[in-house]
Amino acid sequence: MKRIVLLALLVFSLSSFVGKPTTYYFFNSDKTVKIEFNLNSKSTPSYKVFFKDKLVINASELGIIREDANFYTGLQIISISKSMPIQSSYTMLQGKRKQISYAANQYTVSLQNSKGEAMEIIFQLSSDGIAFRYHFPETSNELKKIVEEKTSYNFDSTTKAWLQPMSKAKTGWKETNPSYEEHYVMGVPVNTKPAIGEGWVYPALFNSNATWVLISEVGLPRNYCGSRLVYNDASKAMQLTFPQKEEVFPGGALNPESTLPWFTPWRTLTIGSLKTITESTMGTDLAEPSLPIDTSFIKSGLSSWSWALLKDDSVNYDTTVQFIDYASQMHWPYCLIDVDWDTRIGFDKMKELVAYAKGKNVKLMVWYNSSGSWNSTDYHPKSLLLTHRDRESEFTKLADMGIAGIKVDFFGGDGQSMINYYHDMLTDAAAHHLMVNFHGATLPRGWQRTYPNLVSTEAVKGYEYITFFQEIADLAPSHCSMLPFARNVFDPMDFTPMVLDSIPNITRKTTPAFELALPVLFLSGLQHIAEIPEGMAKMPQYVVDYLKDIPTNWDDSKFIDGYPGKYIIMARKKDSVWHIVGINGESTVKKIEIDLSFVTNLNGFIISENEKGFQQNPVSKKTKLNLTMKPHGGFVVKI
Repeated sequence: MKRIVLLALLVFSLSSFVGKPTTYYFFNSDKTVKIEFNLNSKSTPSYKVFFKDKLVINASELGIIREDANFYTGLQIISISKSMPIQSSYTMLQGKRKQISYAANQYTVSLQNSKGEAMEIIFQLSSDGIAFRYHFPETSNELKKIVEEKTSYNFDSTTKAWLQPMSKAKTGWKETNPSYEEHYVMGVPVNTKPAIGEGWVYPALFNSNATWVLISEVGLPRNYCGSRLVYNDASKAMQLTFPQKEEVFPGGALNPESTLPWFTPWRTLTIGSLKTITESTMGTDLAEPSLPIDTSFIKSGLSSWSWALLKDDSVNYDTTVQFIDYASQMHWPYCLIDVDWDTRIGFDKMKELVAYAKGKNVKLMVWYNSSGSWNSTDYHPKSLLLTHRDRESEFTKLADMGIAGIKVDFFGGDGQSMINYYHDMLTDAAAHHLMVNFHGATLPRGWQRTYPNLVSTEAVKGYEYITFFQEIADLAPSHCSMLPFARNVFDPMDFTPMVLDSIPNITRKTTPAFELALPVLFLSGLQHIAEIPEGMAKMPQYVVDYLKDIPTNWDDSKFIDGYPGKYIIMARKKDSVWHIVGINGESTVKKIEIDLSFVTNLNGFIISENEKGFQQNPVSKKTKLNLTMKPHGGFVVKI
């Protein structure tokens, strides 16, 4: 009888642990970032995130549902690897830092579903945050299709968020949405619903338990779609979601589909202070390295651009000659020729312009319309880049002519087939030694490392909107003060900054010194300057001279001070020279003190402003810099 009772107790004891989660902990090297991982009551992967032992993300679900298999519920842990150190070093041709080293601890969770099929979740924890992605390690030539990715981020209800809404596909001018061109909502509750109703784009910034978290995705391959975030009322969490049904290349796939094995993009969480966020390189650390290619044709720099203020009528031979001369006088290496150049100027005259520009040590970029049938835009050249054969023909002509690169506009969204179109464009352009600037486009997600010829991407409500609408100009100070904390943290951003004089029919809300700071504050391999020759001619010579030597490929970057949407001060280094710039996004005066002990050289200058306009004064490394930023004002320092 005693034996029967003991056996019964043993069976009860064992059964009481069936399905009980086993918890695992993953750490970065200095143990400031920690993941708590387990399977929850649904046998679904679940994780929590801690920063310096503070909980910043509550229990959040992971998993994937494929058409043919469930990798979300009913899973079993097969193994969890020991920490494996990951280290890499690489060089960037543009951005906040040239020489970059990445180090992380990698943990691989091997899972199995009820059918015995395998999925891995690979976590990497670095000094500045967490990255993870899914991997289907089995081999199959059969096309597998993902219906839903269950990745979620469960923030506490007290969390505040700084978010850009996703636009409704096929809306806007000539049905050109989505283009990542909305204004941010700032400091709102995490469960705020976007007015447009289509979720939020990356990068998305959150403040949880006095800790900043920036969520994005990196390394978007051909066989996946772009994603975004939506607040799930049922789970009370931000959840990853796929594109709207219209966001496809005609006849192509919307959601991810691929043979096996198959890696998804990295999901990234940059965690810490605003200094951590703004100085992080996670957005390229996790991107696929570039293939060994000739990069000698890739040169970053500033460009003149007539269309910003003068619009369509400026695209003609004579005006382009003036803007080539302007670029040459400013020591800028490029001049961009925009829409309808193929008829307003024509190929024969373009050859003359290329030759003329070469004599002035200037190279030309030209505009293309990427569109096929997915919108009703009329601007051209149009529908000439849709196939590999089309691109080979067009890119050969441009390369033979001596064109340096292309600005390609009006893409159709984030569906997998459209993402594949981006990859094709970059690959074919590189083969013809053409640099690429995407407009009306998606967030690059680290493509500038994989394809070094990608020198910039718009994906922002940029300066052209300021020139069109007064209400957009009114929001420019706070909008510009937001961008370094989200959109422009990792990826190049073709905001096309800076008007120092005036904008036709618009009252500019920012001061000239605010504008002067933007070409250094914003990161872009090509920096298209909106100011025209007539406006530049009105500026003091020291302002003109300063703008003749603005780098776009920095050796280092340093966050000094700031707050999203309110103000920011950044320092960027090229060789031994530090450029320190600041802008004030608010309508109140800001008094700032900057300790210059980090700079290399002893002496330099500051360009700021008083009631009469610009003023220039000397600065020295020996003293702390005390300055006052006017409402919607700014400054630049070069030392």
